[in-house]
Amino acid sequence: MFGFGKKKKHEESAQQNLEQVTEQEEQLTTEEPKTPSEAEETAQTPEESPEEELTTSYLYDRSAGPWDVSEQQETEGYMDFGAMRIKMVNGLNMRLDIEQKSQQLVAVTLTKGQGTLQVQAFAAPKSRGIWDDIRQEIANSVREQGGSVQILDGSLGRQLVSRISAQTPDGRKGFRVARFAGVDGPRWFLRGVFAGDAAIKPEAVAEMEEVFRSIVVVRGQDPRPPRELLPMTVPASIQEAQQQAQQQSSVQGKEEPPKMPRRGPEITEIG
Repeated sequence: MFGFGKKKKHEESAQQNLEQVTEQEEQLTTEEPKTPSEAEETAQTPEESPEEELTTSYLYDRSAGPWDVSEQQETEGYMDFGAMRIKMVNGLNMRLDIEQKSQQLVAVTLTKGQGTLQVQAFAAPKSRGIWDDIRQEIANSVREQGGSVQILDGSLGRQLVSRISAQTPDGRKGFRVARFAGVDGPRWFLRGVFAGDAAIKPEAVAEMEEVFRSIVVVRGQDPRPPRELLPMTVPASIQEAQQQAQQQSSVQGKEEPPKMPRRGPEITEIG
């Protein structure tokens, strides 16, 4: 998904990471969602957007975030994930997405109510952004799965909404919906995938977009190929909690320490 022309190993790895964690966050709904912003509410049809809209550049003003670490002024309430610093506001929960093969942290999924936001940060060229190209690649991937895409211009700039037909457990016809946002920063690219209420309900959309804009990206000075996933680390507070849980489990004589809860896909009923 993330290669320019012929993919190299690091590009293939980034693509696998993106596809794996994005797939986990797609939500199943049973009717056409109400669009989450004024631009979406006035859209005449949920059908495919014109092809030229996918690749047309859209200059996003980062004056309200997301931020580069050199621009960060507020530090209270932030958790350090290495490549990203995320502000944990009231009611916001998180899940760490681990790539099974490498056992490396590859994304953070934030939840509030029935809305989710998955975030990842990547290296980018110094001379140009990559969101325009990535948007087209995501659209191609969605279409290969028989889905449709729609371009929306909102408070996070140019975004892409994907809809893929699916069937609910009770046999009704539905579809999976996700809203992709991307922001190009100084030598980095931040991607967010909004799902559940955060993709379709205005109040939840606004809350999660505020969370996304508050993210601080730590690119680092090391040379990195464009589109390489920036290295992430588990915050010290979480590591300490895991160690304490392991010690407690050992004292109680359990064979395995308790695992941190992981929220899986769910059914979202709209209307």
